[in-house]
Amino acid sequence: MNTLVAVAIAPFGVGDELAPYVAEAVRIIRDSGLPHRTTSMFTEIEGPWDEVMAVVRDAAMVLADQGIRTEVILKADIRPGHTGTLTRKVEAVEKLLAE
Repeated sequence: MNTLVAVAIAPFGVGDELAPYVAEAVRIIRDSGLPHRTTSMFTEIEGPWDEVMAVVRDAAMVLADQGIRTEVILKADIRPGHTGTLTRKVEAVEKLLAE
């Protein structure tokens, strides 16, 4: 079943500069082969529920396994019978804005 998630994975207690830690989590997501897009606040991932959730788990655990307290914020859109929602949702809004 197709799932689109927006996930933010961030460490606690490591100081003010989080980018090196966030990059570790994003690298796991990018290496998954699933469609994804990273923005300043979230990374979106699309694919079958079990695959997406396994990637979220692995991306969070890359920090937690280092003994780092890790926060995960997750929003999911489960839409049976649809694929390509990672781009199609944005394209629909952009089309309306262009009119």
